[in-house]
Amino acid sequence: MQTITATNYSVYFNENGYEYLNRILKPELYSKIFIIVDGNTAEYCLPNFLAHLATNIEIEIIELEAGEENKNIETCLQVWYSLTELEGDRKSIILNLGGGVVTDLGSFVACTFKRGIDFINIPTTLLGMVDAAIGGKNGVDLGILKNQIGIIREPKAVIVDTDFLQTLDGSQMRSGLAEMLKHGLIYDKSYWNKFKDLSNLNTNDLDTLIHESIAIKNTIVSEDLTENGIRKALNFGHTLGHAIESYCLEHPNVKSLLHGEAIAIGMILESHISKEMGLLNNEAYHEIKYCISDIFEKVSFTTEAINQIIDLLIFDKKNEFGKVQFVLLEEIGKTKLNQTCSNELIHNAFTDYQL
Repeated sequence: MQTITATNYSVYFNENGYEYLNRILKPELYSKIFIIVDGNTAEYCLPNFLAHLATNIEIEIIELEAGEENKNIETCLQVWYSLTELEGDRKSIILNLGGGVVTDLGSFVACTFKRGIDFINIPTTLLGMVDAAIGGKNGVDLGILKNQIGIIREPKAVIVDTDFLQTLDGSQMRSGLAEMLKHGLIYDKSYWNKFKDLSNLNTNDLDTLIHESIAIKNTIVSEDLTENGIRKALNFGHTLGHAIESYCLEHPNVKSLLHGEAIAIGMILESHISKEMGLLNNEAYHEIKYCISDIFEKVSFTTEAINQIIDLLIFDKKNEFGKVQFVLLEEIGKTKLNQTCSNELIHNAFTDYQL
């Protein structure tokens, strides 16, 4: 697959990625390599990754506990202390080998350690490949509130090795698929149409879809790195999706949802709101609802749960002057930014989703 050029870095694929790594990981450029992993990637991905590295630089492994609940400042403190104890300096480099939690947190750690050291993201999940590792957003959660603390700074590079996808189960693959569906809905109807029938999807098809998804996100981010305009479109489904995800994190008795599973619900809900506000036609809404529902299992929400999810919306990062800002759809492939809606419309969207 062809390398994708971003504003200040490139996304390399498969063998090209390892060739790039071995070209730059030289003792004259870096003093020490720190590889950040979690318990899963340490077991299933790290051995294969190390087998591809050819460098004389000392390598240290820092392992995190897996799970969104560990994407917080407390974990950052542990990593900062580890970097210090292992004599990391300004010429150290961090390689983040993992899913969204590892790349988000590891990148944030790199941006803040010694006022910033180089880092490279090597995403090992589909979600990480098409979303979390791309675009320079780095950060952690504040309690149950998603990505409240962070910084925008692009990595030195991103390495996408699609062989890592063989380590994932179906739920993790679907989680990443949600972000790919989103890229079609907000930017490219022809890309969205490719997901209407996944029954004959093969490995080569998936690689092509991943490449296209990354290219779409990169195009949007390159126009608006700091999210003052068009980059907000990437938050479609995330205003309610993040609130749903936070609600599930706060209530251990409720079925936990992966990021993409929550975003899938958010996209259906926000598509319904788009329809009710006269932006999206009924046919397009039902196409979106049934396509996503065919892939993701429906989740039930009580009225009390919906009210608590609505209360969490005030903490969304897009909000301005105390108003909850939604990204809505005018049609498949076209968004309308900075929209507000009533709580009644949100309740109606949940009602329709659960039919």
